Amino acid sequence: MGDGNRHPQLTQNLKSKINMSETTIFDKVIKNVRVVRPFQESIEKLDIGIKNGKFSCIAPEINPENTRGIFDAKNLLGFPGIVDSHMHIGIYQPLSQDAVSESKAAAMGGVTSSLTYIRTGQYYLNKGGSYREFFPEVLQLSEGNFFVDYGFHLAPIAKGHIDEMQMLFEEYGVCSFKIFMFYGGYGLHGLSEKQNLFLMINKEERYDFAHFEFIMRGLADLMAQHPEAKDNISLSLHCEVAEILNAYTKIVQQDSTLTGLRAYSAARPPHSEGLAICIASYLAHETNCANINLLHLSSRKAMEAALTMEAAFPHINFRREVTVGHLLLDVDTPNGTWAKVNPPIRPREDVEYVWQAVLNRQVDWIVSDHACCSAEFKRDIKQPQNIWLAKSGFGGTEYLLSGVFTEGKKRGMSYNHMAELLSGNPAKRFGLKQKGDIAIGYDADLVLFDPNESFVVDAANSESQQGYSPFAGMELTGKVKSTFLRGDLIYDKGEILGNAKGRYLRIESSK
Repeated sequence: MGDGNRHPQLTQNLKSKINMSETTIFDKVIKNVRVVRPFQESIEKLDIGIKNGKFSCIAPEINPENTRGIFDAKNLLGFPGIVDSHMHIGIYQPLSQDAVSESKAAAMGGVTSSLTYIRTGQYYLNKGGSYREFFPEVLQLSEGNFFVDYGFHLAPIAKGHIDEMQMLFEEYGVCSFKIFMFYGGYGLHGLSEKQNLFLMINKEERYDFAHFEFIMRGLADLMAQHPEAKDNISLSLHCEVAEILNAYTKIVQQDSTLTGLRAYSAARPPHSEGLAICIASYLAHETNCANINLLHLSSRKAMEAALTMEAAFPHINFRREVTVGHLLLDVDTPNGTWAKVNPPIRPREDVEYVWQAVLNRQVDWIVSDHACCSAEFKRDIKQPQNIWLAKSGFGGTEYLLSGVFTEGKKRGMSYNHMAELLSGNPAKRFGLKQKGDIAIGYDADLVLFDPNESFVVDAANSESQQGYSPFAGMELTGKVKSTFLRGDLIYDKGEILGNAKGRYLRIESSK
């Protein structure tokens, strides 16, 4: 985890670039960076030369005369820009407005690439219809409003959306799609008879297991048509079984001994996650849908099911995701309803099991699942502690790196492993070939991070418009000091700098 144990070959490769630095005029040189790279085992103190928004030279010493500007990192850790691959921008407030405030929050947390799950239906744009009409509007509302680079995962909600996946991939570079399994009978905020209204689909259509199967068949066909993208076309799943949620919610609501987050966890029990994972995995096997992402695994039963399915179907390329919320919070958090989310925050024994899976390298990436939900949606004025009246989801992208660093360091997690989970792995999975590492030719996305500075979470200090945080009062160790996006300093000394410079991330397929 320290600066020792240098790799001779790595050091030699870096030194070989010094000659280039003697002749190249860089736009910027960031000196004295303790570089943290994914898929490595050491940390090197290096200078970083940036030209045309790319890492152009990485060497032990770059001549300061060969640059138009110098930034002294003062021996801070340098992480690759964080790839927060699970966000929900525009879910509870207009997309163009949400993009501004929540991408600022992302930048202050060291996030430089934001990938948003989005769909037709209620919330987001509150529109149904085809993605041919819907997605250009999403891009229009996004352009000029993101302070970090941004991309989208899309959910085929209506039957016609399955046929549009090819168009979305070929014309817009979208290669990641999503199924919300729990909409099948229960919905986000309504029972099954309201499903069509909630999702804005035709009365004769059903968002159910059969629809999920046909999405997978459509995705397998897309992979066959585009073998060059076989590693990047993938399907993400929110795994909870709707019928289990429906039944258990009725039972728990009648039990006066269960309240708050503990009641909500019981109403959406861990075995519902496990069962959904098994169903989804078998459907992936049946349809030969090769790349499956199991999202926000929150419990021991979910993680065990995911690992069991990987052993059962080794030809399916599973990836497992957890969120910073499920790693930092448990059902006894004093912030109660602020922490309501789907799947629920779990008891401490589940939290520790999921952490052990992280340390065992059984988790592929960690995300925020950021969904800015303002206080008026989150707490009923008359019954602020009533968990059933609160909407689901909360923001946290600004605490993603600090939260993982705080708890990970306590457990002996290496900085390089953190970089894999927060940058390298999600960038690889989702085809962000220029993101996720500090390497020549990559986008110059860099986070300067002080591992020794502690702070207490206070929503008043966040750029997010949420106005509260379920992490409030928690002391985190490790703080983002500066964030660079493609070489431009966009966050420094507690301030967002400049205008929104985020670019749309058209996914590049492997070749």
